[in-house]
Amino acid sequence: MIAPASPVQSRSRCVDTHAHVFEQGLPLVDGRRYSPGYDATLDTYLQLLDAHGIGRAVLVQPSFLGTDNRYLLQALSRDTHRLRGVAVIAPDASDESLAEMQGRGVTGIRLNLIEQALPDLRAKSWTLLLDRLSQLSWHVELHRAARDLAPMLDRLLEAGVPVVVDHFGRPDPDQGIGDPGFEALLRYGKSGRIWVKLSAAYRCAAGDSSFVREATKQLLEHFGAGRLMWGSDWPHTQHERMTDYGQSLSMLMELGLDAAAIDAILCTTPQSFYGFEDELPDRGASSATASAVT
Repeated sequence: MIAPASPVQSRSRCVDTHAHVFEQGLPLVDGRRYSPGYDATLDTYLQLLDAHGIGRAVLVQPSFLGTDNRYLLQALSRDTHRLRGVAVIAPDASDESLAEMQGRGVTGIRLNLIEQALPDLRAKSWTLLLDRLSQLSWHVELHRAARDLAPMLDRLLEAGVPVVVDHFGRPDPDQGIGDPGFEALLRYGKSGRIWVKLSAAYRCAAGDSSFVREATKQLLEHFGAGRLMWGSDWPHTQHERMTDYGQSLSMLMELGLDAAAIDAILCTTPQSFYGFEDELPDRGASSATASAVT
């Protein structure tokens, strides 16, 4: 299909803030929720970025690889100008390992706590880690059901680290924006230190297409476009048959947002947040009057 023309001046400035890369045969962590039976390689992903004219991307460590970030770091090393990374680490990770990750383009860590016990972020080990992250100017990306976000957000804000909330805040699919946890998340917009990813609506909406429009409207009202970022969630693990890359991008483009909001969500906000350099060389991305093939 032909996607609508992009309202941003050049899609080469756009950032996909959420994707995963992996291959079969990598060592998997015990207690994982699932084990993908296919490859999602960096080469395949870069081809998708090029096909849609997206200039930059953030690779997020998959949950099933645990704290073994070697594959992520290898991928980031392929193009340190185009790629950034979000790692998964243990609280006692060494300063040397953090420095190496930072040199490869890692800008934060992810707490993927879906179906996991909540960590005590006030424990000494976590307090020390959060202090180190603050010194590195790293962020914490939080993936947890909306109902459990508030106490964790309070602690992370107290620690002085920027926070990114995954996937619309993960409201209960049966409740959508009526989830009290989502309503509580909206109140954190005034903090100015929390960002929310508009990504993976299929993990939140139980097939209700109105969720994206309603949730985005609420998030814009409370956070503003300067605190929202788009992510494809490629390769859409456990939902591969429900969507594809083009549909993930169209999700945002078809909301009827004004050009300034789209430009902020797709380009200027993630560019600044993840520390991308100024304009990349044109990779054949479409202009405002061109259309991308999806």
